[in-house]
Amino acid sequence: MSIATAARFAARELRGGLKGFWIFLACLALGVAAIAAVGSVRASIEAGLAREGAALLGGDAEIEFTYRFATDAERAWMDNTALAVSEITDFRSMVVVERGEDSERGLTQVKSVDGAYPLIGTIDLTPAMPLDQALAGQDDLPGGVMDPILADRLALTVGDTFRLGTQDFVLMARIAREPDDAGGGFGLGPRTLVGTEALAGSGLLQPGTLYSTKYRMDLPADSDLAGLEAEAKDRFADSGLRWRDARNGAPGVAQFVDRIGAFLILVGLSGLAVGGVGVSAAVRSYLARKTSVIATLRTLGADRAMIFQTYFIQIGALSLLGIAAGLVLGAVAPLALAPVLQAQLPVPAVFTLHPAPLIEAAIYGALTALIFTLWPLAKAEEIRAATLFRDGGQSGARLPRMIWVVLTVALVAALVGIAGVFSGTWQLTIWTAGGLIFALVLLALASWGIRALARAARGATGQRPALRWALGSISGRGAEAASVVLSLGLGLSVLAAVGQIDGNLRGAIANDLPEQAPSYFFLDIQRDQIDGLTTRLADDPAVSKTENAPMLRGVITRINDRPAAEVAGDHWVIQGDRGVTYADAQPGGMKVTAGEWWSQGYDGPPQISFAAEEAAEMGLSLGDEMTVNILGRDITGTITSFREVDFSTAGMGFIMAMNESALAGAPHSFIATVYAEEQAEAAILRDLSNAYPNITAIRVRDAIDRVADVLAGLAAATSWGAAATLVTGFLVLIGAAAAGDTARVYEAAVLRTLGATRGHILSSFALRAALLGLGAGIVALAAGIAGGWAVSRFVLDTSYTVIWPSAIAIVVGGVLATLLSGLAFAWRPLAVRPAGVLRARE
Repeated sequence: MSIATAARFAARELRGGLKGFWIFLACLALGVAAIAAVGSVRASIEAGLAREGAALLGGDAEIEFTYRFATDAERAWMDNTALAVSEITDFRSMVVVERGEDSERGLTQVKSVDGAYPLIGTIDLTPAMPLDQALAGQDDLPGGVMDPILADRLALTVGDTFRLGTQDFVLMARIAREPDDAGGGFGLGPRTLVGTEALAGSGLLQPGTLYSTKYRMDLPADSDLAGLEAEAKDRFADSGLRWRDARNGAPGVAQFVDRIGAFLILVGLSGLAVGGVGVSAAVRSYLARKTSVIATLRTLGADRAMIFQTYFIQIGALSLLGIAAGLVLGAVAPLALAPVLQAQLPVPAVFTLHPAPLIEAAIYGALTALIFTLWPLAKAEEIRAATLFRDGGQSGARLPRMIWVVLTVALVAALVGIAGVFSGTWQLTIWTAGGLIFALVLLALASWGIRALARAARGATGQRPALRWALGSISGRGAEAASVVLSLGLGLSVLAAVGQIDGNLRGAIANDLPEQAPSYFFLDIQRDQIDGLTTRLADDPAVSKTENAPMLRGVITRINDRPAAEVAGDHWVIQGDRGVTYADAQPGGMKVTAGEWWSQGYDGPPQISFAAEEAAEMGLSLGDEMTVNILGRDITGTITSFREVDFSTAGMGFIMAMNESALAGAPHSFIATVYAEEQAEAAILRDLSNAYPNITAIRVRDAIDRVADVLAGLAAATSWGAAATLVTGFLVLIGAAAAGDTARVYEAAVLRTLGATRGHILSSFALRAALLGLGAGIVALAAGIAGGWAVSRFVLDTSYTVIWPSAIAIVVGGVLATLLSGLAFAWRPLAVRPAGVLRARE
């Protein structure tokens, strides 16, 4: 028979409507919709970033230098290339507000600007006024404008005076909107904006202090951005300049959106896998109901290929319908919620139909439908007509022919490969796929184990008939145990893993770090201040420990006379500037893991001691040469040792250390850490900032809180994704309960005929549901704990402990979910008349 004939049979089958396929369609549509919606939101943000790149950046292009201003040659090239250039400095400092004998301090991210700022866009102030008027100040004091959060924290109102370093300013307005704030990246303090000229006497921009300069350029309309970037980097090679332009005006935001979007899509794939379990169960249930039809076709001469083609076409058509519904929902939902999303997003977004994420979601949906429907379809073709007539399709080989097994494995591999390509995060993709496969195998084994335990426990039920009936139903061959455990268990496994990962991240930040971390980081300490600072801290009994080291910042530009990126790839160490220190004798407590520290008093060619773990990741070896650009000057040294650096303590740690003679002559400042009792922190900050107004103090607890806030947002996003997976699992659970409704009706009729009461039968149904939910919850808990441990240990590189409140909630949730779905389908079997049911089965 031909495929045309199979298509005709499939069309006739579909005339019966969608009865029995609503859960099938809902599971597939919900999974596809989740992936399409996340992808559409990500594409909308990316489109907004691309369209508003110049506005986000504050110019068509930007050149940034680390802790120095542009040289005359560099500035001349920018002036000749651009229509206008705006110079900006950016650094952290302390805002000090004096009120009589008392003073208040707050960490702020300072931006100082020239008269050309902003080149693109406008800055909105409250009260409304031009920026140049605000920065001009009043009463012979320069003006400043401030983020409302910082102004409220310090109880500042317009007209009040505050101090940065040794310079007083008058607060002229609050910042309502900063046009280029999205491109600034992560900051530890709210914004304060002042004029650069007003900082001349503040002591904050001395040689060696920690600041960066950014030069925004307004370029002619026909400028070749790529060509100008190449020219700048070639003309000022190894100068340490960093280039950004309107093609990617907020790279940090773009990268964050891309990574979190990829992660949420992988979580969505978990939901689609849960839906796939429901799809498979719906196909198996449907084929079981079609026993007589399949048997008749086989009797009339239809071969197994015809049977497969007929139902493959039918299921394929329904799959396309479910995928189409998911695509419509995933495309429309972001458009409908666009006003709400735009109000919440800190970056522009262009909400429209984006074909790419919809195509991606359709591919995921089609592959998932194929993987989960191919197996039951292939098994049906192996069953002989006589067997179908005899027992409704429950006989036959447990596995289909080997070709279908191989094809299923190939489809799974294709799905993982496509997910890796689309997400761009192969490690996370492989971990997600491995976790799902592990959970599915574990849950499949668990369903078999639960049935075996139920079979063994039936004899120990004594005079508890409801429990005996429940265990008998769970252990039966046609039981719903497999569908319930797989669908609910997989959804709960994802939720359990997310809960464990989130709990451990929060624990690492909220509990572990503060016990080890210093109270303060002090930055920008000048050479003539370090002795006085250490003396003040040494005399304080509340201070348990202090550390200090010279601090420079450098950009690794070359390794073994090759561009650093060619050797180390995109490793984070070469992405921007890194802390560099120097020392003569080997510091106490430092562990050298390979090579040797230079001898005390060494003044030969520069030598480098590099962090051992990062060196291994970058492929570095002892004897390699490394060029570091510090303050516009290239310093090339030889790596002579690797040392252990532990960044997890939030203490002092440098990727690179060099011998003293290599760096001591360069302008630099010092950094210090202070470990003190919490009640003494305020006095330490007051004394040191009064004595040295130029230094910046970063309270480690505040920095940890900022990181915790970011992680809380990530945890919320992933929790919503996991909740969507659980909703899909609950749909599959309802489908499994609905599929067993006929069997429960017959079971209830038989039991009532034998004298069972409605209460006993209802108790049996409830016990069956609760036991299956308990089993699914316990197995999901084990899978979630294992998954959380693996991600925490090998991906996030954090310690791991089981979060028991979350774990217990998973088990309770599994019991409640199955109990509710089971009871929802228990009333009809109890209401039907036994005589009518039994007569219908004759």
